[in-house]
Amino acid sequence: MRLGVMFDRDLPPESLIPFCRHLDATEVEDVWVVEDLGWTGGISSAATALAVTERLRVGIGIAPAPLRNPALLAMEFGNLARVHPHRLAAGIGHGVQDWMRRAGALPPSPLALLEETISAVRGLLRGETVTLRGRAVHLDGISLVHPPADPPPVLAGVVRPRSLELSGRVAQGTILPEGVGPDRIRDARKVIGEDGHELVVFTNLYLGEDPSVGAALAAGTAEFLGISPEQITQAVGTPEAAADVVRSLWEAGADTVAVRPFGPDPLPQVDLLLAELR
Repeated sequence: MRLGVMFDRDLPPESLIPFCRHLDATEVEDVWVVEDLGWTGGISSAATALAVTERLRVGIGIAPAPLRNPALLAMEFGNLARVHPHRLAAGIGHGVQDWMRRAGALPPSPLALLEETISAVRGLLRGETVTLRGRAVHLDGISLVHPPADPPPVLAGVVRPRSLELSGRVAQGTILPEGVGPDRIRDARKVIGEDGHELVVFTNLYLGEDPSVGAALAAGTAEFLGISPEQITQAVGTPEAAADVVRSLWEAGADTVAVRPFGPDPLPQVDLLLAELR
């Protein structure tokens, strides 16, 4: 059971360096960076986090397949894996469909694009020469000159059943978004399988006395998932209550729980949570 921490997209990008250095000196196993349209790039954030830490695994959650050619993704992942072996988890997903439309990158078939992207990236990272004439991806004899000796795991950031089934078939792990609770984790496990497939679950973290913050987080997350706020699971309230939520996600089948601390000063919240989980 791993504990990770997400670097929230609203934090100033330059604060990623002290954020990661602080976590590198704790029991936290992962730091996760995001790539949301208009905020920051996931590859550059991951490279920064890896360069300023010695121990942490750095997860990319997620690189949107419509914005990233699979050959370029493999080149970037392979480079990071060679420079920082055994410390990268590479997440790829559909991307938020409205954002992809606004960026002029909305694919005709998101499922086909994600499956073909993950398959191509994994093949390239294994040192294969990839030719793929798929519905969405077209590669002709592409290979990496410097493939990593130990390819990083490629995970799919997905939510819905057909995408979860795809992840179980072609990816090495699955990333579930904030708000998912134990029941949905158990359902996802039934679809993606158990053996050798890492399940990463993100969850909101807010340790404070203002109940309106937790309510606002739940409302925003519920809107994204298309469910009611009452169905949202998140680590809010006291450190004891938050730690109980994290444990419940592990017990339901999450291999890694990555908390997303909210507020301008997130690290003290992480420290309080760690103290309760020890």
